[in-house]
Amino acid sequence: MSVDDERDQLIGRIGEMQRNLGRFLAQQRPSSPLFDSNLTMRQLKVVVILSYQDSASGQDLAHHLGVGLGTVTGIVDRLVGHGLVSRREDPNDRRVRRVELTSAGRALIDQITDAGLNDFRRLLDCLDTPTLRDLLGVMRKIEAATTALHPRATTENSAPRKVG
Repeated sequence: MSVDDERDQLIGRIGEMQRNLGRFLAQQRPSSPLFDSNLTMRQLKVVVILSYQDSASGQDLAHHLGVGLGTVTGIVDRLVGHGLVSRREDPNDRRVRRVELTSAGRALIDQITDAGLNDFRRLLDCLDTPTLRDLLGVMRKIEAATTALHPRATTENSAPRKVG
């Protein structure tokens, strides 16, 4: 077996394990802020997008969602109705309305994130200290690979580098 074939098999096995872990955790938690939110997938996407930036224009959201501006307007209207986002005038261009999370929107994101972290913490509590040290080393490499794949200032044609 070639090195590339082995890498493909290992990546496939790790991906399958991650998928199975996600299914297991979803089954173990009958209630979660994510499932209890009653948001549509597009509404949830807008909330998540806004959690990574201070605000976004309707045009920015339309681009991220791959939909038209009219669709975004309806999504944002419903999120405003849920009290999760608000609109404000762009200080640099009065024609543009910025959308941002409200404190309730930030609280929802925190609840969703905290629920996942709590589940992960319960799993980590089952591991011995040497295994946790090994996992920390692997997680640092994954973090470095993430940074290499998604640097803050990137060029369109830059190739990701291997982290080893």
